[in-house]
Amino acid sequence: MAEKVPLLMLGLPKGSLEESTKNLFAKAGWKITTSSRSYRPTIDDPELDGRFVRAQEVSRYVEHGFFDCGLTGQDWIQENGSDVVEVCDLIYSRASIQKSRWVLCVPEDSAVKCAADLAGKRVATELVNTTRRYFERQGVKVDVEFSWGATEVKVPDLVDAIVDITETGSSLRANKLRIVDTLLETNTKLIANKASWANPAKRRKIETIALLVRGALEAESKVGLKMNLPVRALESVVKALPALRNPTISHLSSPEWVALETIIDESVVREIIPQLKALGAEGIVEYPLNKVVY
Repeated sequence: MAEKVPLLMLGLPKGSLEESTKNLFAKAGWKITTSSRSYRPTIDDPELDGRFVRAQEVSRYVEHGFFDCGLTGQDWIQENGSDVVEVCDLIYSRASIQKSRWVLCVPEDSAVKCAADLAGKRVATELVNTTRRYFERQGVKVDVEFSWGATEVKVPDLVDAIVDITETGSSLRANKLRIVDTLLETNTKLIANKASWANPAKRRKIETIALLVRGALEAESKVGLKMNLPVRALESVVKALPALRNPTISHLSSPEWVALETIIDESVVREIIPQLKALGAEGIVEYPLNKVVY
């Protein structure tokens, strides 16, 4: 028998986002494996096939129909002018779960204070079209040139300023650069080809991917918490809990005790557990979550 043709072709970002994307999909329920130099992954779902390509190219391949859907940044959708369906935001990166920024930078000791000060100067960036539009809106004429990488090291010897992407700003500070302005904020998006989105079977599968991947992202900053406590302490404990939803409460064999289970932000666990213990909770268990679906 002929091998069944996968329902969807999925575009995945090669490079800095590759490992975090594979980890995210693993939490969502899909195991994606690759060999060291392979651009063609193996996905443990017969309805899915995929390719790893540079994030800069994903939106073009989705628009042209080679991929039914894919993951790429809002910045590259905008840069390429791609006509695609933006299914959902997926705010994650290799280093954090915050949005990244494309920023205009100059050396720390530069006299440049605003975009207008760069009139007649040279600016290097990988985000050429977006940068040109930015300066056009400012009414400033500059020479924008494409940078193949290592953009931070090109100022001041090769160019007067750069437009580069940053999450924390640490790389810019390490290279003694100062931010003049922010051109745009960006994050990863799940996008779809318009014809694929109009296909009911493909749309259902894309929406399933969106639901579970977003659930996996939601779970990254949260934990489950369960405990036993005396009934007399229940009201006080419930008031102390910064719960995602109302906690689940179950009666134990002893009528004087109940079991409580909830989901909270991981960041508050270290403060809340001592409070719960002081209020009478016992057998407190914290456990990790794979997905939180609203």
